[in-house]
Amino acid sequence: MYLATGRGSPPRKPAPRSPGRTTGHTRVASTVVALGAVSLVTDISSEMVTAVLPLYLVLGLGLSPLQFGFLDGLYNGVTAFVRLAGGHIADRWRRHKLVAGSGYALSAASRLGLLLAGGSTPALSTALAADRVGKGVRTAPRDALISISCDERDLGRAFGVHRAMDTTGALLGPLIAFALLWVTADAYDAVFVVSFCFGLLGVLLLYAFVPGRESAPSAAGRSATTLRSTLRLLATPAFRRILAVASLLGLVSVGDGFLYLVLQKRLALDAAYFPLLALGSAAVYLLLAVPVGRAADRIGRRVPYLLGHLALLGAYLLLLSSITGWPLTLSVLLLHGVFYAATDGVLMALGGPVIPKEQRAGGMALLQSGQAIGRLLASVLFGAAWTVWSMHTALVLASAALAAALLTACLLLPASLPESR
Repeated sequence: MYLATGRGSPPRKPAPRSPGRTTGHTRVASTVVALGAVSLVTDISSEMVTAVLPLYLVLGLGLSPLQFGFLDGLYNGVTAFVRLAGGHIADRWRRHKLVAGSGYALSAASRLGLLLAGGSTPALSTALAADRVGKGVRTAPRDALISISCDERDLGRAFGVHRAMDTTGALLGPLIAFALLWVTADAYDAVFVVSFCFGLLGVLLLYAFVPGRESAPSAAGRSATTLRSTLRLLATPAFRRILAVASLLGLVSVGDGFLYLVLQKRLALDAAYFPLLALGSAAVYLLLAVPVGRAADRIGRRVPYLLGHLALLGAYLLLLSSITGWPLTLSVLLLHGVFYAATDGVLMALGGPVIPKEQRAGGMALLQSGQAIGRLLASVLFGAAWTVWSMHTALVLASAALAAALLTACLLLPASLPESR
């Protein structure tokens, strides 16, 4: 199958349009826009929690960096163990919307779990795990819906539009959380309640506006789409290389919470302003998601994906430098936003064309699982290094590991992937 690689690509015949697709290249499929609206509202809900979580756990409850690393790894990595199941079920039963909706509903319900958990670490872990299970269940079916609703040549743009709308929610979430904490004198309960309301609204929007009347698969179709058949994608050289790169780079990508904690400590920033740090990254991501996606469709998706991780390395190195104040803040948040704009949706656009449509959700789940497992380990290891040695040493080790992984990724993911044509 064709994978955009830039120069020398043979001319392609126009692909037939499927239901839910637009008729021209100047518009985005209605399914993409509808899912973007759902993600916008849902991300307001999730980012309200994400923005205050490091502050709540480390400064509010007094958790050590190692304990926070465990919970942050759990928060970001537990999805790896359910993504494949969610993707497989969606492919097997052709119920991508239903499976995605169940994941959105579980994440919304987890906000009430945070509200009831108090300072109990086991209860917090359970609530955070429920939220991530919901995210894991919904992400692959949602991205599969995006992928099959538009032409492969436009995948970068489609994912860019979706991620831009998603990031609008990520931008608004911390603002709402900051406003609530300001008005309620640090009442985290208010944040969790409002977050639940937004999460519930996202579920309602999904079922009201996202097209999802998929035909029931025949018995033969269900038997052809098995977990074993999904795992056989690993035998495809192009897919295997992309999975290896995503997993390796995930392993050396420190979680956002830690990056913001390091920045907060470098700046000696008042805790009340901590939720606003995520706004800088989100604003850059919002501005660049669509342009980077369109550029990836033209020049090939490998280049922006690797350059995005180079931007993350630049953020690490700036945090190790002697630069302070607003120059440090703006530079780190700019590079962090570039990292997400060049990697998040681009990875799905990179992997989508090498996965058969009938296995699209399961194949994307494999990519996402490899990345999520890597990030789970990255958070735990960074938290352990910070606790055993120091914040500075942990950041030095993370920078060296990312530089080595990036060089390896350049070799594993060459400019031409002939197996995927």
